[in-house]
Amino acid sequence: MTAPNELRLLPWSGPENKPCYLSTDDTEGYMSRLADNVEAVQLGTAAQLLEVVSETLDDEDADPIELRRLGHALTGALKDVLRVAVSRGHLLAADEPHRV
Repeated sequence: MTAPNELRLLPWSGPENKPCYLSTDDTEGYMSRLADNVEAVQLGTAAQLLEVVSETLDDEDADPIELRRLGHALTGALKDVLRVAVSRGHLLAADEPHRV
């Protein structure tokens, strides 16, 4: 749940690759659920990609073009995972009571 006036960083970018935010305290609303589902897909994709990369790196005869393609895919997945981590970090911080 976001705190009042707290924006949720969404797991996709807007025009010109700018971040998109959601302003709501309804964690069960359509956009919140959509964002949760997209985050789950992004994290699952990153986990699957990590397995493929690990197997490919263990192959001494791996094709350099394939390694480059995997490097690009890993870069995209890492960007997605970092965006999810930032978003969830803000959500966690918003849920914690403020200590004085």
